[in-house]
Amino acid sequence: MEAAMNVALAHETLSRWQFGVTTVYHFLFVPLTISLSAITAGLQTAWVRTGKDKYFHGTKFWGKLFLINIAMGVVTGIVQEFQFGMNWSDYSRFVGDVFGAPLAMEALLAFFLESTFIGLWIFGWDRLPKKLHCACIWLVAIGTALSAYFILAANSWMQHPVGYTVDPATGRARLTDIWRVLSQNTTTTQVFHTLSAAYLTGAAFVVGIASIHLWRAKRAQSRGVAPDERQRRTTAVMRTSLRLALFVAAAGGLLVAISGDTLGKVMFEQQPMKMAAAEALWDTQEPAPFSVFAVGNVNQGRNDVELEIPGLLSFLAEGNFHDAVPGINDVAAQEAETYGGDPKHYIPNIFVAYWGFRLMIGFGMTSFVAALIGLWTTRRKWWVAEDKRTAEDEVPRLMLTRNREFSPWFTKWSWRLGIWTLGFPLIANSFGWIFTEMGRQPWVVFGVLQTADGVSPDVSQGEVITSLSLFTALYGILAIVEVRLLAKYASAGPPVDEEPPRKDPTLRPGDDEDADQPMAFAY
Repeated sequence: MEAAMNVALAHETLSRWQFGVTTVYHFLFVPLTISLSAITAGLQTAWVRTGKDKYFHGTKFWGKLFLINIAMGVVTGIVQEFQFGMNWSDYSRFVGDVFGAPLAMEALLAFFLESTFIGLWIFGWDRLPKKLHCACIWLVAIGTALSAYFILAANSWMQHPVGYTVDPATGRARLTDIWRVLSQNTTTTQVFHTLSAAYLTGAAFVVGIASIHLWRAKRAQSRGVAPDERQRRTTAVMRTSLRLALFVAAAGGLLVAISGDTLGKVMFEQQPMKMAAAEALWDTQEPAPFSVFAVGNVNQGRNDVELEIPGLLSFLAEGNFHDAVPGINDVAAQEAETYGGDPKHYIPNIFVAYWGFRLMIGFGMTSFVAALIGLWTTRRKWWVAEDKRTAEDEVPRLMLTRNREFSPWFTKWSWRLGIWTLGFPLIANSFGWIFTEMGRQPWVVFGVLQTADGVSPDVSQGEVITSLSLFTALYGILAIVEVRLLAKYASAGPPVDEEPPRKDPTLRPGDDEDADQPMAFAY
């Protein structure tokens, strides 16, 4: 009996590792896809409105990196869906009627929107009117956000199942209210938090790459190398991209903090064990402190060194600094009384939850702070005196003009901070999802289906090991391909030699672009 339990536990652990590897790797691309599509759309809108070449070249440059990223995201996402049938067939049978609804909406509505209009955007540069072509990339950006919404609605149902009933004849969950699944507060707060983090991630990506190009230009000038026309155009594109990305990162970071606080309060209400584990709070405290840092065995509640902020956890949970917050032991005892079994069975891995929560906050907020610093050091709100006299003037004519260089405070360390922050939100996203999923254990659907009951009973341990090894190796190869492609095209810089389309491609030779044209169906 004990041997059979050990085999089942190993099977579950391997299946979770496989899904974890594919999920974390896939989610490296998701936030970049969401944010880069919107940033690209914003730059193209600026080009359509102003006609300035720097916005066109920026659109082309970041659009190419966006296309590389979305291609990898689609490939890895398909593999992830296959695993529901491979290693989690019992889970799929139980939740298929509920889980399938938002996923079907994602495929039929959001993904269809993305795939259709991304094709029009790629091939429509010389075939569609400017405004219509620009609308295509905006529809792609809307499609990526909708796609995230439906998938997060499905995941939120796993965190807090609503709008369903269990069929007594089949023992399967049956959807009764799709609107509750799509609109419950778990879904809305998680979507708010994830999209905010996505925009922070994409903005940091742009900040990092733009900082590399601008640092190169600055180093070349410091060596006395005069910039040519191509370098001046590249610098103009990167300056514009940097400032745009810094604004997006600052806004995204602020929204991440606000939405994270809201999501934390929802989780304290719906999954008190997850939030107690995030603080390694073993016993109920009133008021409860927030643990900033701990050295020791947080998994057993013995910390040799711990830095705490008194009452802050009570504020995060209840909105005040004095209410009690339930501890791990009390929540475990309550869940054991409700669902049966040993209280220890309901305690997740405290070490992973505790440090995953802190690394998520630490890396994410570092990029937010870096964006604020970047906005300050790249400001242009100062003036310099320039001599504007002509050959006929004997007296100098001094005029105040706006300085086009960044602030003197934007030194070497500022460039390095911009480059380093490129990967920080990606790390924060990964630890965030690890915390979200690990903190829910032992439930795959909270309070309804335990993880051990969701694995595929007919898949052998050897088959799971084989597929895990193959997927990990395949993703390793894809990671090399992805990094090399992004590095190649990011290093090459924007295509500043490419001339933007000057006229509406629907006009006939000799037509005036600004003149009113007759309708196509008019005689």
